[in-house]
Amino acid sequence: QVQLVESGGGLVQAGGSLRLSCAASGRTFSSFTMGWFRQAPGKEREFVAAISWSGGSKYYADAVTDRFTISRDNAKNSVYLQMNSLKPEDTAVYYCASGGRLPIGVTAPGRYDPWGQGTQVTVSS
Repeated sequence: QVQLVESGGGLVQAGGSLRLSCAASGRTFSSFTMGWFRQAPGKEREFVAAISWSGGSKYYADAVTDRFTISRDNAKNSVYLQMNSLKPEDTAVYYCASGGRLPIGVTAPGRYDPWGQGTQVTVSS
């Protein structure tokens, strides 16, 4: 079973950048699709980005395309989310999750398991 721990969240002004990291334990990490999701207060958890096991394929939600970049380093058992040009509406708890053998176009949170504990991102205007 993969265990996931996110880090890198914080408070940033609009227009700023943050880089989130997700450290995974487990020998099968490098075989799995990985995803980033977020959940704002009072809203449902939503898909942000996903990356294939090799890193060769990536998929983004429309709201973050051209601003966020997902990447992974299988040698370090880690996946990253570089967030640029942040907006107040990006404020949320960000989670990484394992998609197992899912294709990267699957965006439903219920298809991903397990999850990390989340890291708070707050963007001030």
